[in-house]
Amino acid sequence: MTSDHSARVRAYRRGLVASASGLAIALTLGIGAASAQTAPQDEEATQVDEIVVTGFRGSLNAALSIKRNEAGVVDAIVAEDIADFPDLNLAESIQRIPGVSIDRDAGEGRSLTVRGLSSDFTRTRINGMEAQATTGGTDSSGGANRGRGFDFNVFAAELFNSIKVRKTAAAETEEGSLGATVDLQTTRPFDYDGFTMAASAQMGYNDLSESYDPRAAFLISNTFMDDTFGALLSVAYSERSIFEEGFSSVRWAPAFGSGSSGGFCSPLGVTPQNATNNTAAGSSAANCATGIPRPANTPGNVTAYNTANQNSVFIPRLPRYGRLTHEQERLGVTASLQARPREGTTFSFDVLYSKLDATRQEDFLESLSFSRNAAAGGQTQIIVRNAVVENNALVAGTFDNVDVRSEQRFDELSTEFTQLSFTAEHEFTDRLSGRFFAGRAESVFDNPIQTTVTLDRQNTQGYSWDFRGNPNTPVIDYGFNVADPANWSWRQIGTATPRSEIRIRPNGVTTVFETFSGDLAYDATDWLTIRAGVNYKTFASKSYEFRRADETVVPALPAGSSVASISTLLTGYGNGLIPAGVDRSWVVPDLNAVAALFNIYCNCDTGVPGGDFRLASITNGNARGGNRNVEEQDLAYYIQADFETDILGMPLRGNVGVRQVNTKLLAEGFSSIGGGTPVSGTNEYDDTLPSLNLALEPMEDVVVRFGAAKVMARPQINNGLSGANYLVPTTSLNATGPNFTATIGNVLLEPFRATTYDFGVEWYFAPESLLSFAYFYKDIDTYIQVLRQDLPYSDLTALNPSAFAPGLCTGVCSPSTIFQLTSAVNTDGGPLKGFEVSYQQPFTFLPGPLENLGVILNYTHVESEIDYCSNALCTTFVTDDLAALSPTAYNGTLYYEDDRFSARISASYREAYLQNVPGRNGNAIEGKQATLNWDMAASLNLTDQISLTFEGLNLTDEENHQYVGDDSRQSTSVYHHTGRQFYLGARYRF
Repeated sequence: MTSDHSARVRAYRRGLVASASGLAIALTLGIGAASAQTAPQDEEATQVDEIVVTGFRGSLNAALSIKRNEAGVVDAIVAEDIADFPDLNLAESIQRIPGVSIDRDAGEGRSLTVRGLSSDFTRTRINGMEAQATTGGTDSSGGANRGRGFDFNVFAAELFNSIKVRKTAAAETEEGSLGATVDLQTTRPFDYDGFTMAASAQMGYNDLSESYDPRAAFLISNTFMDDTFGALLSVAYSERSIFEEGFSSVRWAPAFGSGSSGGFCSPLGVTPQNATNNTAAGSSAANCATGIPRPANTPGNVTAYNTANQNSVFIPRLPRYGRLTHEQERLGVTASLQARPREGTTFSFDVLYSKLDATRQEDFLESLSFSRNAAAGGQTQIIVRNAVVENNALVAGTFDNVDVRSEQRFDELSTEFTQLSFTAEHEFTDRLSGRFFAGRAESVFDNPIQTTVTLDRQNTQGYSWDFRGNPNTPVIDYGFNVADPANWSWRQIGTATPRSEIRIRPNGVTTVFETFSGDLAYDATDWLTIRAGVNYKTFASKSYEFRRADETVVPALPAGSSVASISTLLTGYGNGLIPAGVDRSWVVPDLNAVAALFNIYCNCDTGVPGGDFRLASITNGNARGGNRNVEEQDLAYYIQADFETDILGMPLRGNVGVRQVNTKLLAEGFSSIGGGTPVSGTNEYDDTLPSLNLALEPMEDVVVRFGAAKVMARPQINNGLSGANYLVPTTSLNATGPNFTATIGNVLLEPFRATTYDFGVEWYFAPESLLSFAYFYKDIDTYIQVLRQDLPYSDLTALNPSAFAPGLCTGVCSPSTIFQLTSAVNTDGGPLKGFEVSYQQPFTFLPGPLENLGVILNYTHVESEIDYCSNALCTTFVTDDLAALSPTAYNGTLYYEDDRFSARISASYREAYLQNVPGRNGNAIEGKQATLNWDMAASLNLTDQISLTFEGLNLTDEENHQYVGDDSRQSTSVYHHTGRQFYLGARYRF
């Protein structure tokens, strides 16, 4: 090789190490050329005219250049313009990448799944360091994030200028991912040439809530002292106000037997009798409960009872309609200082700050008897007058003695994310360079107000539901005028169940990452670079929760007060969703009026019966599990060889290396004995992670890739959807009902481990164009599963005599009471395999204006066979898909772009997927149905500096549709929609 060629090779390698930001911004500002896609040409090559590509096409071109030049499998998205990302939400941008799907909360992208692996298996790095952002979500979307996943809705998309998704592992890349490593990069001043400024403003409109919401962004950057020092500041602000409306059931459960709430009341003389004789509950041969006689022994009553009261028949636990009102305010700030005191030396200091403040008000009209046992005045009091069963589901029925509730829950939610990072890059010689990094990222999530208040009505007659023809939005007749306050009660302390409730549950979680790393790169020869480095990282996650001692007792209304004075009327419910015959207005509690009347936030005992509003955490058995601390120390070092050579005249580049990792874990919490006994546990494990990445160019514009690696992902802290505790070695116990639960943590869980293989072919057949195929195989040989089983309390005592001592089961709890025990265990896992196909091309070959059209298409198919334990000892298994894996996903974008006008429409499809295996309440599975989301965007350049923008999101008002059941029965548990969102605005750039 010539010396000139050697110098160019070394420069090329150093360029790949640098951030993609400079390339992305250069292209999007029109500084780069389309020829940047192609491989570096020899200096003597014939020059061609420069083709300037800007805007959306420029961002696509920049992303292709990043993908092509990487040694591993990498996909990227870059900003279209200064502070202008292709989508309004980071997660929704990333879903355009092949193999990436997203989960939404309140209609907004929140978390990622990459190649079938959920956010628990995907690491996110911001400006080069691992970080975690946590928010609070609805219960059906997992609630507050207390695990390892990253919530992308914390950040405004305008704060970032590039995203990389690394799908194959390399020794130099931090461990912790089975799916992918997502790199988010904010903008730096050296990304621009001198002074740069941009601003945008938009006004949004949601057609369901009929609300208007502002959105704005601003960036200013400059370099000084002959471009040796630079400073940048960017700010993004937005508001969002939406309704989320629809039907939910809080899952389905067997009507009778194991997993049920006790079964329905049998008619007179029917054997076996249900409920059985119980003096305390008042059930006897003549009565379902005190004051509730059994139905007559008529053919109709007996047929209805026998049809419904079967263990194989499933019923909705809390069938309800609801409106969730979401208010959101998001502020994001980035700042960056860079210095280049000499050629080859750069110092960067980056700050990222985001504040997400939100409120959520949930108003539900529900029947609660179907999920409550005899002690709570529940299902055993219900008389079935009519029943229709289809596919093992009670799809239609008429019932007497049903308790109906109007529930309002109000949450104040706040996430504050702060990251500080310092990077020093230095070239010691022509061949030796180094990089030092130090950073700290903190995410503080607080839910200081989480309060629920209920109004109730006992033993309603003639209640009915009908799912026939409306499996997702049933016709529910409550049997009375739900909009009249006189038909509702405030059921104070001393009354029979159901009693009205005041639940106060403040909670929060703080996560902190601290990272220190050092890397060296030595160009050993003209074709070989040796890299080595060390990385030390600490992770801490600490959560808290408080609750009242007894949430099911409330004070009596004082003289002069009534239900009318502590309630309001919800109106206008169900636009575009519910069938005819469903109530569109109902009485809801007025939380502010209740709070003022009873002084519920005093954290005191007000001195009146039912008025004890003191909050406890560790000493409260129902809150205790929310108080825990997890700390990790991770030390890793690696060595890696990067090479670039020729084989039989074909260019070959890649890397091979090994990473050694040590993980030390401390988990602390409080167990159920002694009013909250501190417990802790430790674990330590080592992983050796070899990796190989090859990129061969057998012919011009064709890249063939191969990758192989051993990878690991550390155990989850907890499962947000099911609430299961994974790591903290505590036991928790809810022995007060109506739902009796217990958990056991397992600090000795081994991490997820897998061996991965990747093969791909990429054909860059024309400028800005790509046709590619990628196959991947992951042999997951260590998996973690939530094991859930129904056991009598006596069995719990035998399992752990101190944590589940007989003395902890009193009152409504007895040794025969069935508890749902939840624990996490390691299992053998199984294989995951799939392929991706991508096609991208501008139609420059078409005549006239059609040459400004272009298309982006990708398709992903994934299969998995995970062995799940189906009994306590894991001696029997059921094989099913990996949770959160959609077998099929695809994305498509059709765009048009000329010098003045740009428009595109995008579709994103995700096939149905599992959320929990096995499911809760006797269901084999829990899952989410397929989604197809349509979005569009357009812009018009009025001048070189000013443009008008219009964007539309969720154009078809796609529903969030979750279900429970098995392979044949998929009963709706959530069916909500949030409306269409539109934005009209303007951008200015200088």
